[in-house]
Amino acid sequence: MVRHRLSRQQKERIQAIQARRRQKCADRADKTLEKSDQNSPEEGLVITRHGQNLAVADNEGRLHHCLFRRNIGHLVCGDRVVWQSTSPGHGVVTALIDRTTALIRPNYGGKEKPLAANIEQLVVVLAPKPEPSQYLLDQYLVAAENMGVALLIALNKSDLLDSRSLDALDDQFGRYSDIGYPLIHISAKFEHGLDPLIARLHAKTSILVGQSGVGKSSLIKALLPDIEVQIGRLSETSGLGKHTTSATTLYHLPQGGSLIDSPGVRSFRLGSLKLSDLERGYKEFHPYLGHCRFSNCSHRHEPGCALLEAVKQGGIHPQRLANFLHMARGI
Repeated sequence: MVRHRLSRQQKERIQAIQARRRQKCADRADKTLEKSDQNSPEEGLVITRHGQNLAVADNEGRLHHCLFRRNIGHLVCGDRVVWQSTSPGHGVVTALIDRTTALIRPNYGGKEKPLAANIEQLVVVLAPKPEPSQYLLDQYLVAAENMGVALLIALNKSDLLDSRSLDALDDQFGRYSDIGYPLIHISAKFEHGLDPLIARLHAKTSILVGQSGVGKSSLIKALLPDIEVQIGRLSETSGLGKHTTSATTLYHLPQGGSLIDSPGVRSFRLGSLKLSDLERGYKEFHPYLGHCRFSNCSHRHEPGCALLEAVKQGGIHPQRLANFLHMARGI
């Protein structure tokens, strides 16, 4: 299919239409709040969003279909909010509570938008096939370090490997454990094969990311045996209907903790970064940064480069530096 580039006039027309729609929804939220009995505000958790419709869980876990005021910004799954009930099962969100973290993804226009908020752990799922990409893994690590969240590497489908292949995969990715990123082997085919992952998900809000085909969807179904029940509750209570399955959604794990499922992270791309952000994403670089002979060192060929010397001494793996330099070209 050939995609035609929109003209400036077409873009302005689309933006004007969207602005009118947002204003209409904002007016609807204000009118709904004015007609209510002005119940006391309370805190809630955004479980999912579709357009101007939110499913908000109260402190007892009950779901409410909520609208929201336009001036509080772009709300996403995982946000903590202040809301007021307007009728049984319905309400209006009036304020956004400050986020601790946000997963940001640039859209095709280059504008960055949050996908999910208050995530505590990024779980990178790898598998024997498709062949794991160290470069993609390093992108996730950079994102996690800049978000300020924990990162876990999960080698899935370990049942497909013999001991020699498993050792080869460990040799390839074992260095990440040395850097400080935990690495676990999991398989939904074995009894208790997911126990290492379940233990790491407990009492945290996590999100699974990784290449297509590594088994994220199968893992989510195995971790959430009641997912259809949770989807049914969302669809019935929130009024979001079929959109519940295509929107970023937070699910509660039976063993404790929460898991966010987001179609938006399937094509993961780093947002705009400064060089200092990229350097922050490579934690083993930190002891050497600022110790190069030249303050504007590119870390490629300069004499007295602390990173190049660290590679020679074994403090930094050469592939990690190569991936860093490749990412740096885009800055």
